[in-house]
Amino acid sequence: MANKLKIKKGDLVQVIAGARQSRGGDRGKQGKVLAVYPERNRVLVEGVNRVIKHKKATQTQAGGTAGGRETHEAPIHVSNVALVDPKDNKPTRVGYREEKVERDGRTKTVRVRYSRRTGEEI
Repeated sequence: MANKLKIKKGDLVQVIAGARQSRGGDRGKQGKVLAVYPERNRVLVEGVNRVIKHKKATQTQAGGTAGGRETHEAPIHVSNVALVDPKDNKPTRVGYREEKVERDGRTKTVRVRYSRRTGEEI
């Protein structure tokens, strides 16, 4: 059974664990979430945890060879990233609250994500 994660695709997150940028690491970097893998508790973040893949040169239909080194993002554990608060651009925890919304004369209860740092809706 897959776990429920508080980070969603398209969120802006910051790496909060790992090696510092001065030592070649990714801590402190911010990026957009490209994909979420809840079954493995991992997220794919743009520009973070870049790895080099070596591709063997192969013959293509057009006659050219495509090979060499390619860099790709690798998934990072969700505990090593934190959502960035849109108000002050700092990492925050995510909370959920239920709000009553009135639509067409009826009240409806909706769960919304909010920043626990500022209390603002995300």
